Amino acid sequence: MRIVIQRVSRAAVTIRQSVKSSIGQGFLILTGIEEADSSEDVDWLVRKVIGLRVFDDENGVMNRSIMDVGGEILVISQFTLFASYKKGNRPSWLRAARHEHSVPLYEEFCRKLSDALGKEVGTGEFGAYMQVDLCNDGPVTICMDTKKRE
Repeated sequence: MRIVIQRVSRAAVTIRQSVKSSIGQGFLILTGIEEADSSEDVDWLVRKVIGLRVFDDENGVMNRSIMDVGGEILVISQFTLFASYKKGNRPSWLRAARHEHSVPLYEEFCRKLSDALGKEVGTGEFGAYMQVDLCNDGPVTICMDTKKRE
């Protein structure tokens, strides 16, 4: 799995001219899934996301987690995170998992984040055309890949 975490002061996702989910301070997480991904990848990412200390403490040092600040999470599926641009200028998404594999893992990721956070996470709609609006706070943007784990 590959995710892009953006620390935000607010974020929202609109589908068919209607806001599906919106959050205040927290994380907007773009999520890509490949065929090799499993529940083990989900568990690793949930632990990392929940424990990630990128919110300022009283001294202005990034030392607080999303749990510490009572933040919210919005998770958006994004197969384009597995774009291959090796040949030519038109990306290929052959590494992105098919719906049968992706949807259950995406839903598991959202469910386990909700359980760990103690509140519902916002979501988009898997496979839908979405418009994502955000105010990146910092900016702070972190990429994680379960196959690299760095």
